[in-house]
Amino acid sequence: MPQHQTISPGHAPGKGEFILLIALIMMSTAFAIDSMLPVLPEIGRSTGAINEKDWPLVISAFLAGFGVAQLFVGVLADRYGRRPVALISLVGFALANMASMRASGFDTLLLMRAVQGLFAAGARVVVTSIVRDRYEGREMAQVMSIAAMLFMAAPILAPALGAGIVRFGPWQWIFGGLALLAATLFLWIALRLPESLTPENRTPIEAAALKASARAVLTDRMSLGYTLAQAAVGCGLFGFLNSVQPIFDHAFHRADFLPTGFALMAAGMAVASLLNASIVRRYGMRRIGHIALFWFTGVAGLHMAWGMAGRETLASFILLQTLMMLGFALMAGNFNAMAMEKMGHVAGMASSLQGSLSNMISSAFGILIGRAFDGTTVPLYTGFFLSGLVAILIVYITEQGRFFTARHPVNAPVNLE
Repeated sequence: MPQHQTISPGHAPGKGEFILLIALIMMSTAFAIDSMLPVLPEIGRSTGAINEKDWPLVISAFLAGFGVAQLFVGVLADRYGRRPVALISLVGFALANMASMRASGFDTLLLMRAVQGLFAAGARVVVTSIVRDRYEGREMAQVMSIAAMLFMAAPILAPALGAGIVRFGPWQWIFGGLALLAATLFLWIALRLPESLTPENRTPIEAAALKASARAVLTDRMSLGYTLAQAAVGCGLFGFLNSVQPIFDHAFHRADFLPTGFALMAAGMAVASLLNASIVRRYGMRRIGHIALFWFTGVAGLHMAWGMAGRETLASFILLQTLMMLGFALMAGNFNAMAMEKMGHVAGMASSLQGSLSNMISSAFGILIGRAFDGTTVPLYTGFFLSGLVAILIVYITEQGRFFTARHPVNAPVNLE
């Protein structure tokens, strides 16, 4: 595929370096979320937030900004290219983190967190667009799976890093570390990453062109269907992010174990991402993704019933959550790749609309799930189970009544099976 290079092709990263770079960009978002989890009580108390149920808003504010920004980031990336959007986003992300270090009140911090999310979305959307520019079909799914596997190091390490930082300094230092990471990525992209958007695929910012691109994304059955399925499953995941700190603290009285427990659960996702990267070319995105969705929903239902029976323990919570997240990891990359498969000519707009729609739905319902916390894990796994059932229904409609295999003519070329 011909590439429009803004730096010498000889200095462009190879596949390994490229995957590492996009994984680190993805990780910056995860660090911005997961490093907050063990320090929410310190942040809340020091900024004057009295109600404990308000503390997870530090997570939700970031996710809200992240979701909103994706509405327009892709348009800019399709018009001006991937590199400038990524570089400006990283500068804004660094500055927002530096401003968060100086926030004295809870409301001010929430505002800065939303701004962090706005700029983090720029870099994250561009990642998907760049991968789609360079790869397609099963190879795209493989690249995203390997990047996702590396990305899983962030949720494994981030809570422990957050907890470790507050042992030696104030929680504000976490934001300083995020600003430093953004600066490092800025230099890496500026020096090493060529522009991947070809001139013929640049879309002018015109009402008619934007409308046509948006229509292409929102009227394609695979694009809309798998975006909504990801949104449904994401409701449970975002509810988990809003609930996990009080669960460890109040349900199990083991707030100190949160970094370790979170790392164990995230490690399961890393294993699943590695597995998907190795088998997706053989078995296909659709078959793996659908099996993973049923697995995810079944384990969520089992966990819900286990909690309702009053048998939940810290060990069962970590074990069942890990098993469920195995399914999520196998599902997420494949669903995203299927949603993007026919969107190569409008990859930026597709990444924006798909990501924004998914994140805004997930963050809204995730807040509700988090606020439903009653001292047990039952509200969380009720949310997970219902989100899985909704996703199954959406996939059933999207695939016109079929699971595991595609409805394609016999002789048609198939990239999705």
